[in-house]
Amino acid sequence: MKRLFDTLIAAVALIVLAPFLTLLMILIWFQDWHSPLYIANRVGKDGKAFRMVKLRSMVINADKNGVDSTAADDVRITRLGRFIRQFKLDELTQLWNVLMGHISLVGPRPNVKADTDLYTLEEQGLLSIRPGITDFSSIVFSDEGDILAGRDNPDLVYNQIIRPWKSRLGLFYVKNSNLMVDSKLIGLTILAIFNKKKSLQYLAKLLADLGAEEKLIKICLREDELTPYPPPGANEVVALR
Repeated sequence: MKRLFDTLIAAVALIVLAPFLTLLMILIWFQDWHSPLYIANRVGKDGKAFRMVKLRSMVINADKNGVDSTAADDVRITRLGRFIRQFKLDELTQLWNVLMGHISLVGPRPNVKADTDLYTLEEQGLLSIRPGITDFSSIVFSDEGDILAGRDNPDLVYNQIIRPWKSRLGLFYVKNSNLMVDSKLIGLTILAIFNKKKSLQYLAKLLADLGAEEKLIKICLREDELTPYPPPGANEVVALR
């Protein structure tokens, strides 16, 4: 049922959004006369690699500098790219990956191999299902770029303060996923673009209803400053990345 749900929603969404996506791609093309699409290598279900399609929001060959985490003040982001990232428009083309069966509408966000190679044994559970365009952590850390802004080593900071909770939220989804949860998360993802605070409040209630631990619910509300914390299955904070 999940695969049928994904396919139907993705197909309808792509048809409806086709004119808008075409306009965006034309604007990106005119910006620097290069492909409007960025094909990113990601790790999917069972550790299998796939090529994820995104609208390009950065300069050409931006991934050549070896930095995988993108801060909001990253100089590689184009002027149009800042608008695209602000409203998560670069994610829309991933609907094609949903149609191809690489990912689902909802599921743990796919990571680059450099990050999945760091997974603990417990975090390997994130690869037991198809990754997705959105999930709990996509809403909680929709401001990931702002969190990493001004950091000397955004990849390390990501692994120290975002990954621990992103992974826990992903694992919680793996254990509690169903079509009702998926539908709610899609709705809350859209709401978060316009009113993140309200979306987080509804998300916290959803986590509570599903029996999440208090610490996870508190992180979800994002009322406290994020501090380094060990990833699931580890006793120490990540020191290298």
